[in-house]
Amino acid sequence: MKNNINNKGIEELVTRGVEEVYPDKASLEKKLKSGEKIKLYCGFDPSAKSLHIGHAILINKLAQFQKLGHEVIFLIGDFTGMIGDPTDKSSVRKKLSREEVLVNSKDYQKQASSFLDFEGKNSAVVKYNSEWNDKLNFKDLIELSSHFTVQQMLQRDMFQKRQEEEKPIYLHEFLYPLTQAYDTVAMDIDLEIGGNDQMFNMMCGRDLIRTLKNKEKFVLTMKLLADENGKKMGKSEGNAVFLDEEASEIYGKVMSWPDKFMSVAFELCTQTEWQEVKEIQKELKTKDANFRDIKMKLAKEITASIKGVKEAQSAEEYFVKTIQKKEVPDNIEELSLKKDSLNILELLVLTKLTTSKGEARRLINQSGVKIDGELVSAVDLEVNLDKTRLIQKGKRHFLKVKK
Repeated sequence: MKNNINNKGIEELVTRGVEEVYPDKASLEKKLKSGEKIKLYCGFDPSAKSLHIGHAILINKLAQFQKLGHEVIFLIGDFTGMIGDPTDKSSVRKKLSREEVLVNSKDYQKQASSFLDFEGKNSAVVKYNSEWNDKLNFKDLIELSSHFTVQQMLQRDMFQKRQEEEKPIYLHEFLYPLTQAYDTVAMDIDLEIGGNDQMFNMMCGRDLIRTLKNKEKFVLTMKLLADENGKKMGKSEGNAVFLDEEASEIYGKVMSWPDKFMSVAFELCTQTEWQEVKEIQKELKTKDANFRDIKMKLAKEITASIKGVKEAQSAEEYFVKTIQKKEVPDNIEELSLKKDSLNILELLVLTKLTTSKGEARRLINQSGVKIDGELVSAVDLEVNLDKTRLIQKGKRHFLKVKK
């Protein structure tokens, strides 16, 4: 089947945010410019209940292919998710049950629909890789395993590091790349997309489909959201953006990103016109660059792509009011706790401002909690709830509580 050819769109498609293309970029560009419709996918293991901004980068690239008329598969790894991808892991991942991965992935399609169209003429398709992996028997597994060597697997950095540290490497971890590779064969894929940290797993699929079907698969790796020193954002930094978060939270987290992230973030995380992105990247290198305004544009663009333009506008107004002007927002949620008083640690957990007393204690020790505008310094503080109290966590979270 032939597609409409958009040479400018194709050039951006294989360039923007792209780290590498295998076997090479020119071959993929030539195939796309031929007008041939290709089948491509990206897989998402349900290791958590929400997708995050790193996933959004990949989904957005899928959406770019979809807009040019190609067949897109959004693959949920309900089988591979039970194994756990060992990539970049210094110890074995906790195995998950089928029930756990299905619960985790419940909202994945809804979150991905901010970027992909799951309805209409050229709708993206959702698949689960248990559909074919559950049908494999032990004989099939041995046959598939015969196409890979132990030496191949041991070449991976994290396995070499574990050997040096005398940490165990479990056999099922060797099988993860094989299982992901079989996804390519089962779906008869032309192109797989993933982060550059997934290159080994994706190349296994390229090798396997060539061996079993005599077919060449393209592999496209995306840049990771990191600064020029390779430092990635994540949960430990407190700046990881999850797609199920409120718009104000997403906006605020992006505003907390280091300035060094902005150039690559515009390229990877926004739907800003490519020419404008290049102009922003050029401006960021000048000494007169207005970093605050550029970052506010970035935060608004990212929030709009995930939550919509209206929500992004409200999030920006909330940020300006609470952070820049240090004012208390107008609409604050109010809870009635049916208690005369509560210890501050219990109060923070009960209101879900923190997930545990340990987190609450750390937050207080870091000067991150205020009551009625006054900084809380004692973890044994008893909070009287006879009147409405304004609780503030960090700079952006406000809650009113009363008896």
